[in-house]
Parts: sequence; structure tokens; C-alpha cells
Amino acid sequence: MNSLEASIRDTKSKGQLSSLRLNGSVPAIVYGGKDQNQKIYISKKILQFLLEKENFLSNIISLDISGKSQNVLPREVKYDVITDEPTHVDFLRVIPGSKIKIEVPVNFINHEKSPGLKRGGVLNIVRRKIELKCPSEKIPETITLDLDGIDIGESFKISAVKLDKDVNPTIQGRDFVIATLAAPTVMKEPEKPEEATAEGEEGAPAEGAEGEVAAKDGEAKKDGEAKKDGEVKKDGEVKKEGEAKKAPEKK
Repeated sequence: MNSLEASIRDTKSKGQLSSLRLNGSVPAIVYGGKDQNQKIYISKKILQFLLEKENFLSNIISLDISGKSQNVLPREVKYDVITDEPTHVDFLRVIPGSKIKIEVPVNFINHEKSPGLKRGGVLNIVRRKIELKCPSEKIPETITLDLDGIDIGESFKISAVKLDKDVNPTIQGRDFVIATLAAPTVMKEPEKPEEATAEGEEGAPAEGAEGEVAAKDGEAKKDGEAKKDGEVKKDGEVKKEGEAKKAPEKK
């Protein structure tokens, strides 16, 4: 459990809040239970360190307010729109036995042991967080899903998640999907067998040889046609010469 020191503040104007932030602190409030709301401020540096952890909003924090410790749950963090630095935090008092609604992150393990991912499958995460209703002392840090042995086409549903008896999802009446292992969008083309490649290499020259033979046959046909045309022309010329010789005999 993370711990955080806080001090009580007595700010009444925006100017006082701005001055507090300029001095490296973040204003916050503690509410819930029978006690009155408490206005506090915490260190911005320590808060930013805790915010870097993925499960900040789902982990109970031990808040030390002027020497008095109490368990709280971060419910909301507000950020500056320009600098993206935290400007305010809401903390809910954790009362033993009371039930609360909280979003718990989903964590996947054993990616390297999934045959589906090894074959290029894609893990499609439908829900990265699941809202649960549970006692404040039984809040799970994460919901862990094991990818060991998961193949393409398989999915994770809420019924496959092992939860404590008093821990229940807020969505009731249906077995909703958390994630699926889908086939890759682009399938890899299988490699050609060595035999087929060898046959293709051997067949290529044969096709070229057939083309050369066909080309030679075409040239031979053209030569034959040209010779025939020459012979026909010669016969015609001979006939014309014979007619020319006979012409002078007329008187």
C-alpha cells in the first residue's frame, strides 16, 4: 500500500489556491463516511510519482494527515489543460465493510506462450478496465488473463475471470467479452516448394527453344511464299514476251 503525507489547508479564494500550486503543492479533499470533508494539500512531486503507476485510481492509499493515518481511495484527478500537471485530487474514505464501485485494469501475461500470437495473431482488447462492485477491503489490484495456450479464434469472457465471492462486475445478465485473439489482417503467402521452383527453372529454357523453332518455321514459310511469287512473276513475263514476238506477223 502506498502512503502519502498531507496537511490541512484553509484556502478560501482562487488566489490562495494558485499560490499553493506555485509553491509545489496540490490541493485535495477527503470525503465520505460520517466525518466531515477535509481540505488538504499534498506534494505535487510525490503525487506525480504515484500517478505514473498504472493503477493509481484503483489502489488504496494510506493518507497521513497531520500525524493521523487513514485509508483513502483516489477517485478523481484534475489536470491543467496546458501544462497537463495535476491541479486537484478527490480522495474517498475507505470504510470497512462498505461496498464501492471501481474500475480495475486488465493485465495480460505469457504473450510468448500463445500459439496464436506466434502465428501472427492480433490480441484485440475490448475492455482495458472492468468496473467492479466490491467491499473496500477486497479491491483487486488487477484482473490478470493468461495467454498461455490461447490460439487464434479464442476469446476471454468475464465468466473466465476468477473473482472473490463478494466481488462482482457491475454489468449483469450477460457474459461480456474482454478480449479476443483474431487472425492477422494480412496473411503470409506460403513459400513455394523446392521441387516446384526447380521445375519452373527447367521449363523456362524449353519454352524459349519452342519459340525459336516457331520463329524459324515462320521464316521458312515466308521464304517459300516469296519464291512462289517470283516464279509466278517470271511466268507472266515469259508469256508477255511470247505475245510480243507474235504481234509483228499481222500484215
